[in-house]
Amino acid sequence: MNHPDPNESMLLDHEYDGIKEYDNPLPRWWVWTWWATIIFSVLYWFNVPGIGIGQGQIADYEAEMAVAEAQRAQLAALRPGPTEQSLLALKSVDSTLALGQTTFGQMCVACHGPDGGGVIGPNLTDDAWIHGESAMEVYTIVNEGVLAKGMPAWGTMLSPAQVEAVVAYVMSLRGTTPASPKAPEGVVGDAAVDTASGSPPDDLS
Repeated sequence: MNHPDPNESMLLDHEYDGIKEYDNPLPRWWVWTWWATIIFSVLYWFNVPGIGIGQGQIADYEAEMAVAEAQRAQLAALRPGPTEQSLLALKSVDSTLALGQTTFGQMCVACHGPDGGGVIGPNLTDDAWIHGESAMEVYTIVNEGVLAKGMPAWGTMLSPAQVEAVVAYVMSLRGTTPASPKAPEGVVGDAAVDTASGSPPDDLS
């Protein structure tokens, strides 16, 4: 007596080029894993906008950013802000000037040139200044930027030590001779005017 082949019942009624398709079920563990990933993806999607379980991924991110901002404010409060005298004193600290030169080379050369002679941005080596010549005025420009002129607020991207180092380095460039200096822009500063004629400028832009 011939016994039917149990594998015959697993053959599908589908044949192509003499090859029959075999109904080979996937392992149960694979099927359950597949369903688990689908359920997880649905829960994860609902959690992102802030609905579903918990407050959501966006809320978690905002909470972490608030904590980081509070920590940054605490550190800023513990660290005294720069003064005109402290910034000028940094010009004599070799390690600070080295940090300023490195940071300047990474962030500032595209607009001011490698020697500060100016490209898109103004010449930093002459006696003319658009936003003021003092170290604190230069610090304000570097730290807060001038969006209308395309100057980014480097204080949001660099550490306080890097910002101060860049300011010290920029101040050290004054009076140097770049290879291809850009024409002066702005108003000649008080220091240069006092030396030349003794009369102050009308305004510092």
